[in-house]
Amino acid sequence: MKLSQFKYFLPQDLIALYPNEERDEAKLMVLNRKTQKIEHRLFKDILDYVEEGDILVRNNTKVFPALLYGEKEKTGAKIRVFLLRELDMESRLWDVLVDPARKIRIGNKLYFGDDDSLVAEVIDNTTSRGRTLRFLFDGDYDGFKAKLKELGNTPIPEDIQKQRDIVPEDETYYQTIYAKHEGAVVAPAAGFHFSREVNKRLEIKGVEFCEVTLHAGLGNFREIDVEDLFKHKMDSEAMILSSEAAAMINNAKDEKHKIIAVGTTSMKAIESAVYTNGHVKEFDGWTNKFIFPPYEFEVADAMITNFHPSESSMLMMVCAFGGYEFVMKAYKEAIANKYRFLTYGDAMLII
Repeated sequence: MKLSQFKYFLPQDLIALYPNEERDEAKLMVLNRKTQKIEHRLFKDILDYVEEGDILVRNNTKVFPALLYGEKEKTGAKIRVFLLRELDMESRLWDVLVDPARKIRIGNKLYFGDDDSLVAEVIDNTTSRGRTLRFLFDGDYDGFKAKLKELGNTPIPEDIQKQRDIVPEDETYYQTIYAKHEGAVVAPAAGFHFSREVNKRLEIKGVEFCEVTLHAGLGNFREIDVEDLFKHKMDSEAMILSSEAAAMINNAKDEKHKIIAVGTTSMKAIESAVYTNGHVKEFDGWTNKFIFPPYEFEVADAMITNFHPSESSMLMMVCAFGGYEFVMKAYKEAIANKYRFLTYGDAMLII
């Protein structure tokens, strides 16, 4: 399939700028692949589609405050730095994106905080926008990370930042209630809809939660610039699927219970760890798996997801799982029914 086949027009007023006041009150569009029927429900109705023994695979990554605002030495030019990946703890090296990139050269120093309490030096140009910074911090590693958190801002997606400022509430909004392991710069947004009440009701029903960790990066939102999707390379992301999680998934498979992937990152994780007959194995490393139609999924029986941007890798994965024509039809219906789109928007369940 080609990139242009995943293009659709999204009215700007359907981009959700804030989440629902109650997480589980989001709309839920249910796609049944066998009957090709579409239902319109609320997310809290998810209980009607699961049974005792089913497994919800969810990504417990935690978003860290990756946006820094600073100034360039001498000129005082305002600079925005997006922390992408920590390269070396001891040397305080990070891969970052800088904006505006044209003003930053190797050797420049950047100052952060009202008192310039954090300084970074540009040591490498990695891409047109990317740089490698060495942070110059007088203190131990824990103190350094605490300073990054103190000065950092929640990295909500640019689609939202273009229409409103980051607010203190985003620190809570842009996080699942089960987030544990810090490392992501992009939140696993399908998990936003799970409230404590829904989690409790699922537990009472006998549904089990299986947690994986995939530290999602900006590559999920990076523009795909090739028409031939086979030529696109995804950025690598750190991922952990424990032996306990693998055993839980494999046992459920053997006992004919449903495996439900919560979000594209969870789906990517289990498909990266699959080895035979729909079974998965322990995994601790990096994945750059890119899933687009046609693709034969081996683990999940169902998928919970949000409504994704046009021509995005997430939309391609959803189309691969739900069927290209069925999913694109559902997107048209979602637009007609005023569903809320993107990160803070409504949910979709594919069964």
